[in-house]
Amino acid sequence: MQLDEAFEDLKYEELLIILLKTQPELAAVLFEFKRPGKIDLEEFMNSNYKFNVNIERFAYLTGRSISAFKRDFAVAFHETSGHWLVKRRLQEAHFLISQENKKPSDVYLDLGFEDLSHFSFAFKKQFGIAPTQVAGRI
Repeated sequence: MQLDEAFEDLKYEELLIILLKTQPELAAVLFEFKRPGKIDLEEFMNSNYKFNVNIERFAYLTGRSISAFKRDFAVAFHETSGHWLVKRRLQEAHFLISQENKKPSDVYLDLGFEDLSHFSFAFKKQFGIAPTQVAGRI
């Protein structure tokens, strides 16, 4: 059964009102639209490198302008964010394929690569061997 969109919106609104009446402190969480404050860049990136988002979004999520993000990133990681992201994702892929016996086709999307051929090309460039050959060597 599919709900009418207007009816669905009304039910969500009712749910929100009930929730706010029972727990008014959630208003600050649910309706906080200001830009996030500057957070620990190194910790954030090490926790969120797998997500396929652009540098502008990473900058926003860490409370920085793009230029401040790039500057802070270079200080923290001693390389550009683009190079670091690819290298870190490939390291994780290598671990998952060699140690967890995952297939390349099962990991590339989870690690922020948009297509398998780009992932395979970058993997081979980084490690000198195709990802499908890693499991057989170790």
